[in-house]
Amino acid sequence: MKNTIVFDFIRPAFGAVALLAAACAPVGAADETPAAPPAAAEIDRHPVSGLEVIDLVVVSGQTRHPFRVEVAATPQEQNRGLMFRTEMGENEGMFFPSYTPQARSFWMKNTPMSLDIIFIGTDGRITNIAANTVPYSTESVPSTGLTSGVLELIAGRAAELGIEPGDEVMYTLPDGQAE
Repeated sequence: MKNTIVFDFIRPAFGAVALLAAACAPVGAADETPAAPPAAAEIDRHPVSGLEVIDLVVVSGQTRHPFRVEVAATPQEQNRGLMFRTEMGENEGMFFPSYTPQARSFWMKNTPMSLDIIFIGTDGRITNIAANTVPYSTESVPSTGLTSGVLELIAGRAAELGIEPGDEVMYTLPDGQAE
């Protein structure tokens, strides 16, 4: 199966087209309620972190597991991760993109929740899973190779859904977050 990681560079153009269309509205149209901008122009942000939220799907055999994940895009956001967070929904997570493929290592410092840390290889498939991590631990939790990203879910969720190494992970990064 082909890697389905997609970098979306086209989305900003839709907002510009909508603005041009509004500027070219016929005379007398000012009395009408303007159309809402396209949904693609809207940014979904997490109410706690303020990070952009995207759809991410893990494909296990014939089963698709959809998640809404916060994207920790900057070095500062990645350093903070889920520190100090006390809850997360069962179909939520945090995604740490690796803009340049690299080995990754995580710890649980200042993180009160146990997590499943899922390492995604450069082919878009899961390489390894650190299940049920120990809250507040400073022990390193490494990938087994180069990653294109890391997904964190609440502890036990990967096993509950049957997510395992070799499963495919599909997502589209927000605009401006690809190198």
